[in-house]
Parts: sequence; C-alpha cells; structure tokens
Amino acid sequence: MAFAIGDPLNQRLKRVPVWPLYAVALIPAAWAWWQALSGQAGPNPVRALEHGLGIWAFRFMIAALIVTPLRDWTGISLVRFRRMLGLTAFWYALMHLGVWLALDRQFAWSAITADLLKRPYIIVGMLSFLALLPMAITSTDGMIRRMGAASWKKLHRLAYPAGLLMALHYLWLVKSWTAEPLTYAAIMVMLLAMRLLPRQKTARAHRAAT
Repeated sequence: MAFAIGDPLNQRLKRVPVWPLYAVALIPAAWAWWQALSGQAGPNPVRALEHGLGIWAFRFMIAALIVTPLRDWTGISLVRFRRMLGLTAFWYALMHLGVWLALDRQFAWSAITADLLKRPYIIVGMLSFLALLPMAITSTDGMIRRMGAASWKKLHRLAYPAGLLMALHYLWLVKSWTAEPLTYAAIMVMLLAMRLLPRQKTARAHRAAT
C-alpha cells in the first residue's frame, strides 16, 4: 500500500519539465571529461574517465528501475522521468564503451580481441550494452504505437538482465568485495526480487482461483 506522501508530491512533480533534466544528467559526464582533459584524473586519465562513465551508467540504470517499486511502496510517481533515466544510462554506457574502444584500445582490434579473451567481464559488459540498445532504439512514443504496448513492455523487461549484467561486470572488474560494487549489486538483486514477487503472488492467486 502506498503512503499518503505520494499525492501532494506528485502534483509538484507534474510541473517539473523533463527535457532540462537531460542536460542536468550529463553534468557528471562533463565533469569526468573535464577532469580527464585537464590532467586532474590521476595518472591514468583514460581509465579514470572510462570507470567514471561506467559507474554513472549503472547509477542511472538503478534509478530507472527504482521508479516502479518507489511508486508501489510510497505512491511517489516518477514514471514520466523513467525514459530520461533509462536513456541517460544508455548514453553513459555508450560513452563508457566508446572510451574503451577509441581511447583505451585505440581501435586496435588485435588488442581488443586479446582483451575479450583474457577478461571475460568485458564480454559481460558488452552483453549489458546490447540489452540496452534495443530499449534505447524503441524508447519513442512512435515505437510504442508501432510495436503495441504489450510487445513494447515485454522488450523493455530487458532492463533487469541488463542491470544484473552491469552488476556482474562491475564485480568481476574490481575483483574485490568492496562496498560500492557490492552495494550496487545488492540493489539490483533486490529490485529484481521486488519485480518478480508481485508476479509470483498473482500466479498463486490465479491457481487458487482455478
């Protein structure tokens, strides 16, 4: 059951324009690029930039997936911002991948192939990006109408495996049980569990009724 705080806050949220938030969401990217280009990102600015963009992709992905349980549990509806959050996660993931390909590996395909064979977490990250790609392509209202709401919703369930693959990519990359990757992974597992729990209850209720 949603708490009573939702309704008054939702009225205020309806007055918040969505498009300016895209620019706000790109501030961390601008900051990361500025640090890298100005020599303030440490001894390996490319890796620092790569890491920072990847972390923000994960954060925006989590934010997008929190929208539904937040509405269900508190009544606070951020649904009109979910597309912005999801697309921002995709753009950060695209920049993360682009920095690795163009700046880290400089499109040296032999080095890229060697990395893929030596570091499987890179393949996991690419699989996450490939899951994000069709959702980004079909994020417009026109694509929703063309696909139909049911098919569109089914496709966009890829958000959960994409998020879990992000978590696995991060954990495998750091190779240590530190707080940040573990926290993000735990949040992703919790969000997936919250998504599956209502379905299990509905299925049990349906079986009981029949």
